[in-house]
Amino acid sequence: METLLITYRVRPDRLDEHLALLDAVHRDLARLRPPGFRYLTLRLDDGLSFVDVVIGPDLPGPLPSLESFGRFRARLEERCEQRSTTEFSVLGSYGMGE
Repeated sequence: METLLITYRVRPDRLDEHLALLDAVHRDLARLRPPGFRYLTLRLDDGLSFVDVVIGPDLPGPLPSLESFGRFRARLEERCEQRSTTEFSVLGSYGMGE
């Protein structure tokens, strides 16, 4: 199982656009329900910073095949002030959809 942690901060003037694009990705994933794939987005208390947690076999999994994800990624660098991706290992979990 592969795991990624993606952190980013969206430019204030691009927030509404970003939220709409992100919502479309989550709606497509909910509709498709890819087995073994998890995608969690957290919005931090400043309202502009986000953390995505992606878990699944053979990442990036189904994401590249989603039209909504293509639109989300198309101008991500322009929408964000900063962005980083890190791999991580889950040491313990309770109730997180195992």
